[in-house]
Amino acid sequence: MGTDQPRTSAGESIVGAAADLPDDALVLGLDVGGTTIKGEVTDAGGTALAVGTVATPHGPAAFDAMGELGERLLSELPEADRRRVRRAAVVLPGLVDTARSVAVFSSNVGWRDVHVGDRFAERWGVPTLIEHDVAVAGWAEWRYGAGQGYENVCVVILGTGISGTLSVGGRLVRSGYGQVGEYGHVPVRRVGGLPCPCGNTGCVETVASGAAIARAYTRRTGREIGGAAQVFALMSTDPDAAAVVEDAVDALADGLVGIVHAACPELIVLGGGVAGAGAALTEPLHRALSDRLRLVPAPRVVLGEFGARAGLAGAALFARRGALT
Repeated sequence: MGTDQPRTSAGESIVGAAADLPDDALVLGLDVGGTTIKGEVTDAGGTALAVGTVATPHGPAAFDAMGELGERLLSELPEADRRRVRRAAVVLPGLVDTARSVAVFSSNVGWRDVHVGDRFAERWGVPTLIEHDVAVAGWAEWRYGAGQGYENVCVVILGTGISGTLSVGGRLVRSGYGQVGEYGHVPVRRVGGLPCPCGNTGCVETVASGAAIARAYTRRTGREIGGAAQVFALMSTDPDAAAVVEDAVDALADGLVGIVHAACPELIVLGGGVAGAGAALTEPLHRALSDRLRLVPAPRVVLGEFGARAGLAGAALFARRGALT
């Protein structure tokens, strides 16, 4: 390799950072959310040797918390294991420019245009990759989780918001600026719909996200409820809960039907907190899609294998593989 090859602060070439690691290597992965930052050091089999979680501070201070968590996890390892850590990956919410290693914007956490890569590589002493959290979670479910073995897969992450990934012909679809599927911001209720924080009206997210399901139940009944999981749990005995879930499923199906027509995925994989509803969500969504489709087959609808850990598991896999391939 020539001496003019660009290098990371930890001394590994950028090209080298995109190669698979040997089986004896360990990796550090961080999944950054609006509430918590989760981290693990794992081996090739996915066994965690060090685990930690910290609250996510607001604004650029979140990056200091990431650095401290990673440093603490590395310090907990025996020296022999510490030397085996060969790469790290940090997956971030919002807009992420991976080419420039910049966290462009996160409305939930409150940062803008923060340069990332060098600070972690210098602090931790290992090459550090960054990526969009949903891109990594969806890729992990497709390549190593419920979508493994399929070339055409739509992964939908249902939580506080709704987004996901699309894989077509064995390739992960990315926009020109690196984003993946903003499924939550497909307008499905333009007439009489609720305003969405994105500035539109009647987006899928205003009806089918976890927060939206809980709010809809409270509006309908006047009773406060702890979250979407409780609404799903009440479906068999509470007609109001059943109606709220039916409305959410209809909105989600309306938002996905265009994607199904355009890309003909064989499989839709549901992840995120709302997917914890299991068959109470997958079965009616499959029926709703089947009712809307005439020219293309209805894809199977299944639960993701990584669940709420998709981002963290994906960060470790991304660090080990070096690219979302």
